[in-house]
Amino acid sequence: MIWSSSMCLDIEKIGELFPAPDVKNMSALSLAFAGDAVYELFIRQYILSKGDARVKTLHNDCVKLVNADFQAKCMDILEPVLTETETAVFKRGRNAHAGHTPKNKSEAVYHRSTGFEALIGYLYLKKEYERLEYFFSLILRQGEYDEG
Repeated sequence: MIWSSSMCLDIEKIGELFPAPDVKNMSALSLAFAGDAVYELFIRQYILSKGDARVKTLHNDCVKLVNADFQAKCMDILEPVLTETETAVFKRGRNAHAGHTPKNKSEAVYHRSTGFEALIGYLYLKKEYERLEYFFSLILRQGEYDEG
């Protein structure tokens, strides 16, 4: 088994701690800000579920899955299964301009990964947890394929 909801913290409970934001009117970069945190937390939880290890090893495993290149590749996996709304959110994030591009990444990769993060943030803030779990299961299968 690659992913199951029992492997993560109860994101539904976290979502209930604060009032729901107006996601429809939220900027794409704000959605990406949330999505970055949600994605990294899921990946860290997944890595820890594989067993205890030295912090350096945990960090290195995390970096393989939490980076612009891998997140851009994730969209190759997810795009065929996106709804129209999800596609629109991804494109909003992809087309948003943060004002900078990391020097070691192409602009296309950076924008695609920002679109990915916006999509994850949107789903989380809309409390579409089952959809997130489905996406994460697809992503982690790809991550294990890339590692092996």
